[in-house]
Amino acid sequence: MESCNFEVPISYYDKRFSIDAVKLLPGQYFVTTQDKMLVTVLGSCVAACLYDPETGIGGMNHFMLPTVNKTASEFEKTQGMAAKYGVHAMEILINDLVKAGANKARIKAKVFGGGKVVKSFVQQDAGKYNEVVVTDFFSTEGISIVASDLCDIYARMVYFFLSRGMFIMNCVNDTNNTI
Repeated sequence: MESCNFEVPISYYDKRFSIDAVKLLPGQYFVTTQDKMLVTVLGSCVAACLYDPETGIGGMNHFMLPTVNKTASEFEKTQGMAAKYGVHAMEILINDLVKAGANKARIKAKVFGGGKVVKSFVQQDAGKYNEVVVTDFFSTEGISIVASDLCDIYARMVYFFLSRGMFIMNCVNDTNNTI
């Protein structure tokens, strides 16, 4: 069983790790009961990697903004784009994990991102706001964050191996953002 939002993430076979993989872009999420690797690249966005260690069911989201912008269109909200906003992205991911057979009481979280990767953005730190949303959400829901790498000044490449709940995270120090 697999579920994702209306924009289907890119599936491919990763030769480096010898595993079927799914690459998530901003505003996407993916849940599966199969042994797959989920991959994403993060700047100020945050990804939550959730899994039930007993069943091997897991998923990942990649959200861009902490909350829904008041000017967000009804089209976005009704067509699944709510997954690009923090709390909505978390609720969608957890609900689909439970539908797939995960037990919410056993779900573990690993969270990444929230980097301040554009030095000229001094008035708003979207990454910090995203970090606060994700950590507050899991605290409220009683879900343990067992690993995290949040904020700082670098981008991240995250590889999440669902059935084992393992991850590899690479720092991307040079993003060529010179705005």
